[in-house]
Amino acid sequence: MTDRDHDLVVLGATGFTGRLVAGHLARRLNGTTTRWAVAGRDRDRLAALVADLPGEAPDIEVVDLADPAGLRALTRRTRVLATTVGPYARLGEPVVAACVDTGTDYADITGEPGFVALVRDRYGAAAHRAGVRLVTCCGFDSVPHDLGARFTARLLPQDADLQVRAYVHASGRPSGGTAASALEAIASRGLGGAGRPAAETPEVRPVRSLPARVHRADAAAVGYGVPLPTVDPAMVLRSARALPGYGASFAYGHYALVRRLPTVAAGVTGAGLFAAAATLPPTRALLRRALPAAGEGPPESVRARSHFSVTFVGRGGGQRVVTRVSGGDPGYDETARMLGEAALSLAQDGRGDLAGALTPAQGLGDHYQRRLQHQGLRFEVLVPAAAEGRA
Repeated sequence: MTDRDHDLVVLGATGFTGRLVAGHLARRLNGTTTRWAVAGRDRDRLAALVADLPGEAPDIEVVDLADPAGLRALTRRTRVLATTVGPYARLGEPVVAACVDTGTDYADITGEPGFVALVRDRYGAAAHRAGVRLVTCCGFDSVPHDLGARFTARLLPQDADLQVRAYVHASGRPSGGTAASALEAIASRGLGGAGRPAAETPEVRPVRSLPARVHRADAAAVGYGVPLPTVDPAMVLRSARALPGYGASFAYGHYALVRRLPTVAAGVTGAGLFAAAATLPPTRALLRRALPAAGEGPPESVRARSHFSVTFVGRGGGQRVVTRVSGGDPGYDETARMLGEAALSLAQDGRGDLAGALTPAQGLGDHYQRRLQHQGLRFEVLVPAAAEGRA
């Protein structure tokens, strides 16, 4: 694909997160030979964005998601397309279809289980035949959890049955686009089968979810584990089905880390009320008006005070290990870096032997983890693997 105009394109570059992705890539690519562009439907806003970027200006591509021919023309001109345009359930499918039609690798930051399932079921087989990588969930959903679970499992005996529990703690607030995506996901009722394996991906080992119940967290993560009904465990289990490094069998649990029991009760009640309201059209409309508008986000001063950590407790073969993945503002700054580095990895790190609908661990792997570490994301071993009772 050396005859294509661009190595990568960022679609949705004038949105809040899209601007952060463009800024990250501008800093990373200044002085390099990588050819890239920003894309959206408003040329004036794209030109204003480009004028504010450091270094050499990327190209501008104008495209409307309602124009399938225009989307195919865009994807035909680039090797990789990274998109921040959501909610993906309403706006994402034409972009995926265009990428598969034109042989273009794809990455997004969706956290919508229904959309993840749609990409896998409707486009995975065709992408596999065409050698196209469709890598979903390349933001806080689900990069730290997907790569962190693999990082942890690899430290345990590989001939044993393994289990990993992840405890998530984060500060900050969601963007308007993230809030809208969450509302769409809840309104669509459930995970939408996002955890099923792709038909074209062989299953290396059996996997399962750990019980979704409130429990006192492991001593390495002080507090209580509260089940998180997000897309992340589905992505982790899909990776564990397909990749080496997860033992003879693999089980995974995904939990919010809450320090005090009253907070647990309040959170469970609030989440239940929000979910109930999201499933009813009249109250869902009220929630949409109350949530931040798409394209909105907090100022840099607020983002600088935000952070996240995911503590992983792994067990298997009589051993226990504790690791942590951590970083800065999860919803914006880190998500922008994660998507930007995913696009660079797709463009620069070689193709490997996998294609189709893929998780970040499947589609990007170790090269991607090293890129993120070089950009400040921390992967740490807190307690080295040792026999239970001695760790």
